[in-house]
Amino acid sequence: MRGVARVLDISRQTFRDWLVDHIRRLPPLRRSLVPAQPTDGLELDELWSFVGHKAQKRWLWVALCRRTRQVVAYVIGDHSGRTCRKLWQRIPAAYRQCRSFSDCWHAYEQLLATGRHQLVDKHSGQTAHVERWNCTLRQRLARYVRKTLSFSKSDKFHHLVTKWFIFHYNLSLTP
Repeated sequence: MRGVARVLDISRQTFRDWLVDHIRRLPPLRRSLVPAQPTDGLELDELWSFVGHKAQKRWLWVALCRRTRQVVAYVIGDHSGRTCRKLWQRIPAAYRQCRSFSDCWHAYEQLLATGRHQLVDKHSGQTAHVERWNCTLRQRLARYVRKTLSFSKSDKFHHLVTKWFIFHYNLSLTP
């Protein structure tokens, strides 16, 4: 933000206010999605980052559609089953009918009750698209790189910048 404010010759606070206002006015994520098809598959995964210092971990949980490569839903929270349930609840109903795959993290076990979820080993290739998306996120948003000097200093900005990235990422994939 400091660099952009310098180039635009405005104060960081002015740029920050504009950015927050812009992100808050984005439509809901579901409006950036291509409609679900019965043959779609979802890949679920989580990755960590931190706010302030590494002891304050934040886990980004995502559900990615295999066909469109769009992020169907996401949630930022801890690494528990409660956050996994929040992710599942945020997935649009049409996508919840699709088959889904995740690694064997115990939080996903509750999704087995849906009858459409399968726990798989990372080497199976069933979660390859979401793992690749994780790499894309880490390449494009420095605050998600594991060893970095760029990190979120507040939860508010961590959530806002993540929302902004995912929304624009989804729009880049729409026909």
